[in-house]
Amino acid sequence: MQKWLLKILVCAVNVFILAYILPGIEIKSMFTALIVAVVLSFLDSFIKPLLILLTLPATILTLGIFLFVINACIILIDAHFVGGFKVESFWHALLFSILLSFFNSFIHKKAWPEEKKNNTY
Repeated sequence: MQKWLLKILVCAVNVFILAYILPGIEIKSMFTALIVAVVLSFLDSFIKPLLILLTLPATILTLGIFLFVINACIILIDAHFVGGFKVESFWHALLFSILLSFFNSFIHKKAWPEEKKNNTY
């Protein structure tokens, strides 16, 4: 639970910074960024697997590139449900989701390096 909260806080900070930097993404406050991170966590846990399953043929045909579209759709759904978080278009959501994934991954690898799996054969 504590680790999940830390990951939510990291995501909220990244959302806030990216909304400040990127055009087409608006966020009202840091509290709104925290709400966006929590909703995004739940959408990633429950809705995203369903979308992946339903679009499996498209994902296979595009060799996984369609997953970027699914991530952008998750961001657009998040913007629909969270007041104070606006995304102008699909392309803004796509860029935002790519950068958010990159920065979250980068910070998580730096903050929790012991989670690296040792694959010894």
